[in-house]
Amino acid sequence: MLKGADRKEEKRYFRAPVFAVAPMIDWTDRHCRFLHRQLSKRALLYTEMVVADAIIHGPRERLLSYSPAEHPVALQLGGSDAGKLAEAIRIAADYGYDEINLNVGCPSDRVQSGTFGACLMRDAAHVADLVSAMKRVSPVPVTVKCRIGVDDQEPADVLPDFLARMVGAGADAIWVHARKAWLQGLSPKENREIPPLDYDLVYRMKRENPGVFLGINGGIADLDHAAGHLQVMDGVMLGRAAYQNAGLLAGVDDLIAGAGPAGGAIPDVDWPALRDTMISYAEQVIASGGRLHHVTRHMVGLFQGFAGARRFRQILSTEATRPGAGIEVIEAAFAAVDIDGGAKKLAG
Repeated sequence: MLKGADRKEEKRYFRAPVFAVAPMIDWTDRHCRFLHRQLSKRALLYTEMVVADAIIHGPRERLLSYSPAEHPVALQLGGSDAGKLAEAIRIAADYGYDEINLNVGCPSDRVQSGTFGACLMRDAAHVADLVSAMKRVSPVPVTVKCRIGVDDQEPADVLPDFLARMVGAGADAIWVHARKAWLQGLSPKENREIPPLDYDLVYRMKRENPGVFLGINGGIADLDHAAGHLQVMDGVMLGRAAYQNAGLLAGVDDLIAGAGPAGGAIPDVDWPALRDTMISYAEQVIASGGRLHHVTRHMVGLFQGFAGARRFRQILSTEATRPGAGIEVIEAAFAAVDIDGGAKKLAG
């Protein structure tokens, strides 16, 4: 558990600019985050959402353990009971996460049935109470990830009040997915695509709250797009784009340092070193009872734009899922890629 000066220093992750990879259920598990960390040392990584009840009553080690290499890494919690969220934080404190984030944005039926996620946008006062309870016990910053509104709410009316309540409750940062969530009639996938984005509203919230860390999420496709948002916002969060084209994360550290994106090009990456690191990691996973595809399923999108990328995907998608598959599959997949030719093509 972090104490004193360590706690104060931990807030460095909320000094603009921050680039984050969004929490994504079934995607951003510990193996995904380990891969992403090899590509960027400075990106803020998030766990999948973990329900507070699961931490209290479930397999804590499986739910909360991760590689030390993943730092900075944030734990996203789901829940609507202040006592349970506080207890989950007390348990998670021993695992040394750098941030605790409250999910107020997920629109899935399963989450709604537990009365948490995006449906909490209907009761900002209750969310503020949750944040206050979390702050009282958390050794690290507490943040919120929300939508601009739900269903028939008018975002221009709802969002300012919601943000003010979160700040009043002590939230250290707020990440805003710049879309409404429709809780009936749209699937979670459709909720990421159909409701229109309203970046201007989120920008206005930042202009009206200059002293509050506000990050933006939703529909951000690449680092050029991210750089544009960082001209206004304190942080930018990518989800599907960062997962499906993980190679773009290799440009994040330069972006944060102010070097900016390179017109879509991926900076030089030591691909052989990455291969060897992932082979060593996969060996450890297999030795501990896991399977190769637990690791390689997150690597499929690594080489977009490279000659040989299709064969790379085929090898990982078919060979890595076979019973007893070993690290030779990773070696064969990397060998199929024209790394030099692909990099030149990306650079244009």
